[in-house]
Amino acid sequence: MGMRQQHSVSHNQIHRGAMAASLVLLLPCLFPSLFTPLSHASPSVLSEWNAPRPRHTRLLKSALQRQTSDEQKSDLWMPLQPQQWKPCVRYTSSAPPYQSQGYIQVFLDGGLNQQRMGICDAVAVAKLLNATLVLPYLEVNPVWQDSSTFMDIFDVDHFINVMKDDVSIIKELPSDYFWSTREYYASAIRATRVKSAPVHASAKWYLENVRPLLESYGIAAIAPFSHRLAFDNMPPEIQRLRCKVNFQALIFVPHIRTLGEALVSRLRHSPPRTNGADTATEIKQVSELKGNKFTGKFVVLHLRFDKDMAAHSACDFGGGKAEKLALAKYRQTIWQGRVLNSQFTDEELRNQGRCPLTPEEIGLLLAASGFDNSTRLYLASHKVYGGEARISTLRKLFPLMEDKKSLASSDERAHINGKASLLAALDYYVSMHSDVFISASPGNMHNAVVGHRTLKNKKTIRPNMALLGQLFLNKSLTWPEFQEAVVNGHKNRHGQLRLRKPQQSIYTYPAPDCMCSALDSATAIDK
Repeated sequence: MGMRQQHSVSHNQIHRGAMAASLVLLLPCLFPSLFTPLSHASPSVLSEWNAPRPRHTRLLKSALQRQTSDEQKSDLWMPLQPQQWKPCVRYTSSAPPYQSQGYIQVFLDGGLNQQRMGICDAVAVAKLLNATLVLPYLEVNPVWQDSSTFMDIFDVDHFINVMKDDVSIIKELPSDYFWSTREYYASAIRATRVKSAPVHASAKWYLENVRPLLESYGIAAIAPFSHRLAFDNMPPEIQRLRCKVNFQALIFVPHIRTLGEALVSRLRHSPPRTNGADTATEIKQVSELKGNKFTGKFVVLHLRFDKDMAAHSACDFGGGKAEKLALAKYRQTIWQGRVLNSQFTDEELRNQGRCPLTPEEIGLLLAASGFDNSTRLYLASHKVYGGEARISTLRKLFPLMEDKKSLASSDERAHINGKASLLAALDYYVSMHSDVFISASPGNMHNAVVGHRTLKNKKTIRPNMALLGQLFLNKSLTWPEFQEAVVNGHKNRHGQLRLRKPQQSIYTYPAPDCMCSALDSATAIDK
């Protein structure tokens, strides 16, 4: 190529570059909306979600004006009548102390209540294998990023002491096994690690697959372990052992119990602190409460409505197109699109009862059940997707709503702030001491508390999710019609005992495995 030709090409490139630069400079003038600062951009395009408006305005308007008779309130707060099953006395195994065949380690993922169930199963597996259990290792939850250990959450000395006649439990491995750590198993394939335990494995599987490792190496580390022990076809003494761990051996550390007792006392005896209320209003509310024979009672609402739950449900929660796109993207990132619910429409999911109730919907359920705006409501939740804007409708329905932050001082919360497991432990404690418990969606917290309250014969409302999904889809329902349908649809869902069916969890349905007939005075005890 000659010099003249090269100069021509170079000149043309410079000319084209200058024109492109000029066009870029003119774009903000030609299309100003494209260059609006992000903080002022259209929320339907760039924000994660739009503050949702109430989705059931017709019902909400009537609910805010609701009146409840004293007779209805008496029925609501009345404790459950004694049922034909009571906790058993004879949890302890009658088998003599055994010669330990080695050490069992387990590594537990999930949140507090999934780990709680894993701990119970770990004790059972150790018993099956005549092994010594090393205090279970709690993995850091990838969602909550909480590194709390077993010792941070549970009273270890109480745990070991209660189980001493059944299973040997140690806090740390002997020095001969110093190498058996999480890091050791994460760095390579190890002969002493059991990685292939199937979900709901049988007792026979452990005897055939884990016992040989104990015989060869003196130790076996099982990871993953959550949900790795079956609920069916287990020896009765193993089932009773799981009950003993869950309902007797696992208690929270003293500072959680102390703070929990303080919150329960404040809910029962202290005047409510109403956000934004003037002094005259607060004085009026306190005087009304003093004359209210139902003062001192409270409901715990477990509201799990975090981003994980919202995304995995694949339901529409009224946050507009931006919210739908954000949750779809989150589903793809976390589960690579492998979410069964995403193949159904929102209407199909709600008809099947597969959508968690929003704060607005659980508020309407409670209001239709008869709880009025003088109800002390404790909100047990970690992080609600959408924040206060999502909760505002619930707060309008129940202005005396409290939570950990409103009831406890910053100094009292210093040891638990930022620690999801300890926050959940505090909520669990308060939930176990409430007059009524209700959960907005199934999950591990719901399952654990429902099972524990069943054992104690405490009133626990189990929402009829399919019925509620259908009711909330019907936009023509009047408040009286909605209220009648809710009351009739929950008549036998206030804590009435249900016997465990095959494959169901012993921790959610403790009868008959953890309970005895009340007619048998030798094995049943009064609470």
